[in-house]
Amino acid sequence: MLKAERIEVMNFHNAIRGARNPLNSWARSDSSYDESGNFIFGENDLSLAVRLRKAGSDHRKFLRQIFVTVDITAPMYWWKEYDTYKVGTVANSTSTMHKITSAPFDISQFSCDRMDEPTLKQMQLVIDYLEQLRLKYLETKDKQIWYDIIQFLPSSYNQMRTCTMNYENLISMYNSRCNHKLDEWHVFCDEFIASLPYARELIICRDE
Repeated sequence: MLKAERIEVMNFHNAIRGARNPLNSWARSDSSYDESGNFIFGENDLSLAVRLRKAGSDHRKFLRQIFVTVDITAPMYWWKEYDTYKVGTVANSTSTMHKITSAPFDISQFSCDRMDEPTLKQMQLVIDYLEQLRLKYLETKDKQIWYDIIQFLPSSYNQMRTCTMNYENLISMYNSRCNHKLDEWHVFCDEFIASLPYARELIICRDE
């Protein structure tokens, strides 16, 4: 399970202006904003952006200036793979260390969507036991019980992080993970990345 919510994309205007700096071609810029405040590439600017995108990372530096923020909820086993992409990305997460005992454990907090029925039954037993530990910890504040919870917690436990990245980061993520065996990466690539403004031209770019 993976959810991408509260998505914002910023700085198209400044990024494409900077892309024109090397040739002082600002007069050819033809982009604008629509009535809703959405950035709309003009024909000249989009043509330049696509050419620079295809020319390689040395030429498409402007993509590092197009920023994306998003709240992603995903299981810990997916976050371990996402954490490969440390350069140019930032994330603030909900705290497992501080808040793991603040709410009852429930199966909705875990990614169980690909489990079969026998495994789901075993998972429910794990969750029930975690809840017993949680209640005991709240009563006693015994750090040993807290450690039992932290170390017994399955990697399918979902965590939400507010992430910031740029379009160049997303090119790397898409190219590396679009054919990954985890369904979460397909949601990330095919639903989240593909939904971003001008993703087809500037991130996915399948005709290169």
